[in-house]
Amino acid sequence: MTPPRKASKTKHLPLKGQRVLIGRAKHQASALSEQVKALGAQVLEIPFIEIRKPRSYRPLDEALTNIRNYDWLILTSVNGVEAVWERVQKLRLSLTAFKHLRIAAIGPATKKAIVARGLTVQVVPKQYVAESVVKSLHKRVAGKRVLLARARVARDVIPRELRKAGAVVDVAEAYETVVPKSSSDRLRKALRNPNLCPTIATFTSSSMARNFVALVGARSAQQAVGKGLRLASIGTVTSATLRELGLPVHVEAKQFTIPGLAKVLTRIRLS
Repeated sequence: MTPPRKASKTKHLPLKGQRVLIGRAKHQASALSEQVKALGAQVLEIPFIEIRKPRSYRPLDEALTNIRNYDWLILTSVNGVEAVWERVQKLRLSLTAFKHLRIAAIGPATKKAIVARGLTVQVVPKQYVAESVVKSLHKRVAGKRVLLARARVARDVIPRELRKAGAVVDVAEAYETVVPKSSSDRLRKALRNPNLCPTIATFTSSSMARNFVALVGARSAQQAVGKGLRLASIGTVTSATLRELGLPVHVEAKQFTIPGLAKVLTRIRLS
């Protein structure tokens, strides 16, 4: 017997009645928002993070101009890919100059962005974190020269450990992330307003976790959790940061990707 249409629809909308806070940068929020909406939730987009150009492109431009001197290129985010290729175009560099490179991408989204630019990715680690990148490359970089293009402020796991493995590693700032101060009032008002208050907040990076607390204050963040806000993390590093900030992690994605995060939201138990 075919189940009632209403019950079937509810079954496929496990987040119906929930309001999910998404704090990704404006130009990136839609990827997660669309998947969350498909699960039946309302979405509240308030960016915790803003992507800006670095203070100087000189180190990155010098590295790209001399890209033939490198054996490996490591990119740890889609933002990094976009920033690098913007400079490649600005410098009018030929794509053939990059064909000799072996390229490592931290995850499938980063790989997809690189492949879209016409290059091949040789390494994507099993887990999409810096430690896994190091593990994948540790035995392959001795005596090699590596270019790591990344955010201005980032963990030093990759350069430190690859240097220990015998690589010469150059780190070039491709972009920086800042706290969007304009989000503070919106976020505080949402947390106070019963008609806007989210039931779930998502975090896709450690920077987002820190910025959330910077925007609302540690006490307000903890009070929101005490009132029922549930926190969802994209992976182990982000979860560790949330806990360092004194916040709980109610669910953590098994696969450290946007689809993985959207999927795990359905496991949150709401009081």
